[in-house]
Amino acid sequence: MAALDGLPPLRDVIAKHGLDARKALGQNFLLDLNLTQKVARTAGSLEGVTVFEVGPGPGGLTRAILALGAKKVIAVERDPRCLPALAEVAEHYPGRLEVIEGDALKTDFEAMVPEGPVKIIANLPYNVGTQLLVNWLLPRQWPPFWQSLTLMFQREVGQRIVANEDDNHYGRLGVLCGWRTESHMAFDVPPQAFTPPPKVTSTVVHLTPRLNPLPCDPDKLEKVTMAAFGQRRKMLRQSLKPVGGEALLAKADIDPQRRAETLSVEEFCRLANLL
Repeated sequence: MAALDGLPPLRDVIAKHGLDARKALGQNFLLDLNLTQKVARTAGSLEGVTVFEVGPGPGGLTRAILALGAKKVIAVERDPRCLPALAEVAEHYPGRLEVIEGDALKTDFEAMVPEGPVKIIANLPYNVGTQLLVNWLLPRQWPPFWQSLTLMFQREVGQRIVANEDDNHYGRLGVLCGWRTESHMAFDVPPQAFTPPPKVTSTVVHLTPRLNPLPCDPDKLEKVTMAAFGQRRKMLRQSLKPVGGEALLAKADIDPQRRAETLSVEEFCRLANLL
């Protein structure tokens, strides 16, 4: 892609700006520009779309998103060392890249939504990725402000996102994602694609919102799933004691001897609505 956008290879950018990846920030830089394009393409057409990105680092994925025609990228970067490299990308794409220095967990993305469609595409820092996803799943209004989420996680987290009942990876995250989105794992990314290489394989997950999810209070659903999966090896009559136990299960017509991982999203919503 260096030939495509006329900017230097990412290794040169990292060397120029002294950008060693910091473990404390959950950083693993993706240097293969063919891979960053593949991630961006997974989001579908970007023409006329504003993209939110978290943790752009030296800007490899940012460049791919812009080269594929996004109207604008709004990138939130916590590491001030990366800002000069991102400024070079912004100069190359005048008016199309806005970089916000700050903590994505404290950023109000809904307040920044412009006119037109919004997609979120990010190679998320490992240490905050799951919490950011949950935040995007539970916005103030639904359907949400975003059309799709195309996010990179550790493969194990990706498996938890797409898991259904009776799957070993099924848990609170699978319930929340299954309730409000349709999701699939698009492709894996090997450790050697990153600098430094993480100890695990990564995966890109694509999520789109269900326009009419089952009616349910998100806070109550979180409360029920937290209790159920907090003691996932125990029967529901035991794990759900803090939220109503056998009385709640009887109201929902659910066998108290079942375990959390056997309940469907619909059954969890039923429990939450009866709280």
